[in-house]
Order: sequence, then structure tokens, then C-alpha cells
Amino acid sequence: MSTTPTNTTMHGGGCQCGKVRYSAQLASNEAYLCHCRMCQRATGGVAAAMVGVSDGAVTWQGQPEWYTSSPIAQRPFCATCGTPLGFRYNDGTGLDLTVGSFDDPSVFVPVAHGGVESLHEAWIDTRKLPRQRTTDSKSSIAHWSAVGKDVP
Repeated sequence: MSTTPTNTTMHGGGCQCGKVRYSAQLASNEAYLCHCRMCQRATGGVAAAMVGVSDGAVTWQGQPEWYTSSPIAQRPFCATCGTPLGFRYNDGTGLDLTVGSFDDPSVFVPVAHGGVESLHEAWIDTRKLPRQRTTDSKSSIAHWSAVGKDVP
């Protein structure tokens, strides 16, 4: 009997350097933001954007390293480039993957906040902040030009 849900779509992802890749069968495009201090520290951000994955629904191409981040959980990451790839309970259940590690994170929609005891309200609604494209950043352009490349 398969533990992979029916009516799923396949999504690929992986780390920045490409050493660790995965394919995940997902039943929905729902994601969540975890604001707990563990996720903040594990990702270096004010929250971790995560997608819950059913047990057995992920196939790894290139194995991640696993860091035991607390007495109850471990986190997959790439030992070469350091990309945080997710979260899993130590008993092997509850795998969640980081939204940013998917090849196309735009398909996911946040539907909930977790770990709200550590939520930083100032980072929730940033719509009024000025915005700049990387291709319009003089600093980025200069640094990419210095190595003979265009801004990706």
C-alpha cells in the first residue's frame, strides 16, 4: 500500500549548488510560515516558509545531511552550500520542505502561521516598503560585471 496521496502533482527542488535534489508529490499548494526560534535560527530568517509533505512522498537525488536541531527534530541541508531544505521529527514523520528550495516556489500559497510566540509583526506586512529589482541594483550589477557575468 502506498503512503503517497492520490491526486498529487510532482514538484522538484534542491539546494543552491545542485548537489542535493528532490522530487516531491504534493496533494496541494498550501504552505505555512513558521516563526518559532528554531526555524528562525535554522534558516537565518524571521520565519521559515514550509510545505508539508506526506510520508514517503519525497525522493532524494543526492542525499542531504541531517542536523539534529533539537531533542525532537532534525533538518536536512546541503553540506556543500549550506541550503536549509526542511524539517522532520526525529521519529521520521512530518517532513516539511522549505518553500525557497523548490524550483518554482511561486506555486505555493501561505495559509497559516505557526510558532507565533516568536512572530515579528513588523515583517508580516511589508507592502508599503520600497522595492528594487536585482537587475536595477547598482551594487549587484557591479559585482556580477566584475566576474564577467550578467545579473541572473
